[in-house]
Amino acid sequence: MFVDVFCVAALMLCCSRLSHGRPPAHSPSLTEHTFPTTASTVSHPAPHYAPCLVDDIFAALRESVGNDDELTNSSVYQFGVCTASARSSVLLQLAKETRRNHRDGLEVLPPTGVILAEENERGALLLTFDLPQSPSPNPMLLLVFESPLTGGNLDVTFSSPSLHPNTQSVCISEKTQYIMLTGKASEGGVHHRWRMSIETKKPDMNQSLRDILIGGTETRYTHTSSPASSQTPFLCELKRFLGDVPPQDPPESPVLQLDSLDSLDSLPPLPLDLSSSDTLLAELINSPSPTIVSFTSRGSMFQVHLGELAMSPALLQEVKQRLQQTVTQVTEVIETEGEVGCRATKRLRRLTELSAFPEKEPAAGVSQYRAFLLLRALQTVARGYEMQRSLRSTRDSTGKPVNANTCGLKSLTVSLFKAFLGPNTARINNCQGPCVFPLSNPTYHASLLNSYIENGNVEERAPCCVPTAYDTLVVIKVKPEGTYICLQPNMLASECGCR
Repeated sequence: MFVDVFCVAALMLCCSRLSHGRPPAHSPSLTEHTFPTTASTVSHPAPHYAPCLVDDIFAALRESVGNDDELTNSSVYQFGVCTASARSSVLLQLAKETRRNHRDGLEVLPPTGVILAEENERGALLLTFDLPQSPSPNPMLLLVFESPLTGGNLDVTFSSPSLHPNTQSVCISEKTQYIMLTGKASEGGVHHRWRMSIETKKPDMNQSLRDILIGGTETRYTHTSSPASSQTPFLCELKRFLGDVPPQDPPESPVLQLDSLDSLDSLPPLPLDLSSSDTLLAELINSPSPTIVSFTSRGSMFQVHLGELAMSPALLQEVKQRLQQTVTQVTEVIETEGEVGCRATKRLRRLTELSAFPEKEPAAGVSQYRAFLLLRALQTVARGYEMQRSLRSTRDSTGKPVNANTCGLKSLTVSLFKAFLGPNTARINNCQGPCVFPLSNPTYHASLLNSYIENGNVEERAPCCVPTAYDTLVVIKVKPEGTYICLQPNMLASECGCR
């Protein structure tokens, strides 16, 4: 049986600059220490990782330091740091180094194997990581959550001879994404094994701890080994930006897999590459349809095709102008959204830098590709904010839910499968409200049917409030062999009527 260990991944961060105390001259090998168990042990090889996983970690570290040069409140929760914990100073120092030097001096080493024994005689869970030799005296083990904790907070203690200090407290909440544990370096150039016991401070919370450590019967590790392409930083930054904006209504359904709709009638996919015509690209940047960027699978993120476009000078100039205008428009909106807006503004600035056209040379194909994706993404974000303001304005002016007393369009947001780069939700809308006189946007049939029923013939089906017009959803699929535009017609309800 395979298990989800913290649902996604574990990584070792090796930093050559930080110092949190040297380990003793000799510490016994972990193989000399045993933990008796009362449950079966499970082991499996550790995975390779999609590049956005690691890229997200470094982005989280860079953004952990606020304008006052201290850890932000959100970063304390994000990394599971308890109040007044000694780990907060280590996290702060690491965050400052990451912000100052990006990744210089930091190396990420995935474990070669993971072993989980469910509990020992005290009820503590046991977790073992086989790790490569640490190149620094200050290794850190980073545990990564795939899904947030639900049902209350957890105060957890990690204990191991490999940790420094040997016992470390972690405070896990629904905002926690990472747990960083400080350890001792391996000795003698040998493979290193970190074996630790994990238990909650309240015995009645042990079940919750087991639930987040053992997420299911299938591993969710990402298996792939191809090198990341040069598109990765741009795409990962775009994913994070679209995860922040625009704020939408909470999803009202389970997670949906959009790929399952491929079997429905739709237009054939069109390649987005050097062969793309100006006509196609112009139609897209002028289309009001929202856009979602997706990967066909997590593994393909390692093999992202190096996208290029070759626009005419006239279209290129239009894209430049529109991108500048849209960046300004979106920035003005998101700057007013507090901490989230501040973070999103910085990400948008970096996205603009990554998609900038060369000043002294003809615009490269890669720059055109990135600028086009960014423009389409920002157009979707801007329209999302416009719809949000429109719904809020209508609600404020009437004091009642939109279209509560008559057939009309209702906002409906669904959550999309996480393999999608972003946005990870889509507002598909729906029609709601009674069809009573005067009917909303009726057909002749609906009007006559309503009159017939009002004359006492109640056994017939009354007119129903249904969508009468739809918008197309544009899905840009990034695959190992290239990028493709898929138009999903009749996906988003835009008008309602009684039928």
